[in-house]
Amino acid sequence: MEQAEVLRNQLLGENLVKNLTKRGMAAYYCATKEEALAKALELIPENDVVAWGGSVSIKEIGLLDAVKRRNPVIDRELADTPEEKMELMRNSLLCDTFLMSSNAISKDGQLVNIDGNGNRVAAMIFGPKQVIMVVGMNKVAGTLEGAIDRARHVAAPINAARFAGLGTPCAKLGTCADCLSPDSICCQMVITRLSRVKGRIKVILVGENIGF
Repeated sequence: MEQAEVLRNQLLGENLVKNLTKRGMAAYYCATKEEALAKALELIPENDVVAWGGSVSIKEIGLLDAVKRRNPVIDRELADTPEEKMELMRNSLLCDTFLMSSNAISKDGQLVNIDGNGNRVAAMIFGPKQVIMVVGMNKVAGTLEGAIDRARHVAAPINAARFAGLGTPCAKLGTCADCLSPDSICCQMVITRLSRVKGRIKVILVGENIGF
């Protein structure tokens, strides 16, 4: 990464930390993936039951592997049946620490997230004692409208392409078609303006391009 981009990310990140804090969230800026991993583990007690929503970002910094080694976890991928998987997803809403990323953040500190099943945004809104988000600076948009546009036209089509056989237009066109497909992964769109419980949502901004 060019030094100018490193400096830009740092300056933008430090200002975004202030804006997220004003909205009742705890926020941290970490220049690298390694720093972000260390910060996340510092925030998670070793006896916490940990669950997570679908996120490339938490995998990229090594957080998913780390908590699986260190903490009791609720891992829906270990389910043997669809029914068991659904029950694990329901149990995740009562975990101690929930891990996720955000599809986009506006520079004034509003979080934008799109979800299909809704389990990820449900846990973000209510249930787990704390929510830890790992968010690359590539996900920061200048305005709320820009953040919504990023979530719909960048994050969602890429996520759709990850699932084989998904019949949504965005999986075929690479951009949102505002579809009503039964396969849609955009059933819920949530804008988080404030955290009513101060510090419950913790946002770790990473000065690298991670996730999408």
